[in-house]
Amino acid sequence: MTTTEHPPSRLRAWMLEGLADMGKNGRQAPQPVPEPEQHAHEGQRWWRVMCLTGVDYFSTLGYQPGIAALAAGLLSPVATIVLVLVTLFGALPVYRRVAEESPHGEGSIAMLERLLSFWKGKLFVLALLGFAATDFLITITLSAADASTHLVENPHFTSVLHDKQMLITLILVALLGAVFLKGFLEAIGVAVYLVVAYLVLNTVVVIVGMWHVVTEGHVVTDWTSALTTEHGNVFAMVGVSLLVFPKLALGLSGFETGVAVMPHVEGDPDDTEQNPKGRIRDTKKLLTAAALIMSVFLIATSFITTVLIPEKEFESGGRANGRALAYLSHEYLGNAFGTVYDFSTIAILWFAGASAMAGLLNLMPRYLPRYGMAPHWARAVRPMVIVFTLVAFLVTWIFDASVDAQGGAYATGVLVLMSSAAIAVTISARRARQRNWTIAFGVVSAVLLYVTVVNVIERPDGVKIGACFIAGIILVSLLSRLARAFELRVTSVQLDPMAERFIRDMASRKIRFVANEPERRDKAEYRDKIEQIRNDNDIPGEDFVFVEVTVLDASEFEAGLTVRGEVLHGRYRVLTLESSSIPNALAALMLHARDTTGRIPHMYFEWTEGNPFANFLRFFLFGQGEVAPVTREVLREAEPDRARRPRVHTG
Repeated sequence: MTTTEHPPSRLRAWMLEGLADMGKNGRQAPQPVPEPEQHAHEGQRWWRVMCLTGVDYFSTLGYQPGIAALAAGLLSPVATIVLVLVTLFGALPVYRRVAEESPHGEGSIAMLERLLSFWKGKLFVLALLGFAATDFLITITLSAADASTHLVENPHFTSVLHDKQMLITLILVALLGAVFLKGFLEAIGVAVYLVVAYLVLNTVVVIVGMWHVVTEGHVVTDWTSALTTEHGNVFAMVGVSLLVFPKLALGLSGFETGVAVMPHVEGDPDDTEQNPKGRIRDTKKLLTAAALIMSVFLIATSFITTVLIPEKEFESGGRANGRALAYLSHEYLGNAFGTVYDFSTIAILWFAGASAMAGLLNLMPRYLPRYGMAPHWARAVRPMVIVFTLVAFLVTWIFDASVDAQGGAYATGVLVLMSSAAIAVTISARRARQRNWTIAFGVVSAVLLYVTVVNVIERPDGVKIGACFIAGIILVSLLSRLARAFELRVTSVQLDPMAERFIRDMASRKIRFVANEPERRDKAEYRDKIEQIRNDNDIPGEDFVFVEVTVLDASEFEAGLTVRGEVLHGRYRVLTLESSSIPNALAALMLHARDTTGRIPHMYFEWTEGNPFANFLRFFLFGQGEVAPVTREVLREAEPDRARRPRVHTG
């Protein structure tokens, strides 16, 4: 099934470098490409990979305390404790289970994909991919916007850059795209330095903040008095904290990224692709360590920012809006340290987009090209980087580079993915007959679904943006599937010994196949079919082999083809095939027969009754319908040389 191709240009070769490595997921690439030097399989120690996901997770400290203060006011520390409890006893167990069930970075989407088949499964996955795109893309744009806020609000630069936030955000997004176009193999090393420096600086700010809280004892007294006056008792405080909790959901943002970067974890020397037990164990360590570190910082930072920063400074236009810890670093440690802290925050926030971009590049090529819902080049890194960067430009422009405006969309994407993960592990535990885990994960699912619904009601802009991504993905996917409908979608052809014998025997004469839609499969059916073919095409004899295709899941796009031969009723040779599309399977069989025998095969059809447009829709959606002309079109696209193209006869 080879055709003559012109050598690609240098630009095209550079853009499509690594195409063969992307999105295989156990399937052979339809157009093999020489594989580049491999690095990913070498892996990294889990704590180093934790820093890669940490640039997303830990960087939320740059804006989370400010968001918590705006959402909960004086209750910010109490609401943050609720967030930490959900993190440690809800999200962490869920994603430890996801890591165990989906160790190749597919995440909970792959777990749910296995539960549904046919088009409903594909559409469900596309919807989840829409929310995943919302999560990761808003991570890129929100982090870049907050990085530009830290730069603009720095006392040394505010007079020069105060009206340049949009431009700075776009430049940061463009630089992120440029890094991925150049290559991203060194990202983990960069992430380690950024995370260590950022956490050390935050530790200094927390210690100094706590010192001021202790030495200025009245701030705690003032806070507790105001809290008691406003909310009365502890139960009321907890109740209000539960109500405002959905607004703090950004503090849960690192778990999906943590699972997405699993393929980078080294694991044990004896790990296999089917059973990477070392990678699973170390990923669980990664998730647990990140959650514990983040929990400590969340509680400490929400407390010191609430008691030390005036409430008005958190509001839009205030010096602590979107940069509460940076405000404290300048206030208590001076502008020199504050500037160092600002640049560290800018760097990690910018690189948080890198973690999200890595998640997108790992996730999208695993699904869309396999569904036939993206071009072949969507498996390559660089074209997808350009697409995601342009979309990030659009999102930044729509939200005017505002951190607060993007919070709702970000939280929606995070919560939908976490809810789907909780539901997936609940189903997994139930199927494994683990009653206690089923109940526990069911409770977590209920909590996360509640939080998601409340967040959608209070901030519908998030689900609107998610819906736009879903609509865009579905539209582009269906158009791509339509454009690729006539591709040769069979990745390999395997014949059993009997099938090989049939084709080898006919090759000494003329290879004649008869396409037959099986019904009763009795002797009369095959006798009548031969008589019809002889009359329609005016050919003598009975030297034919019947070909029968059974459509399994028409929503699948690429798959291997297994051909089995059998002799029915003592005289009729029949090849049986299972595929997602009848015309593509028949075309693949004919091309394989030509390539293995050197003879041009012939296939005989009868015209399909009915409206041609309706029959094409049957082919597009259900893999059957206008079989003869579609088979011929698939052959025409696969083999441009008419002299070498298998022959299609229709009577």
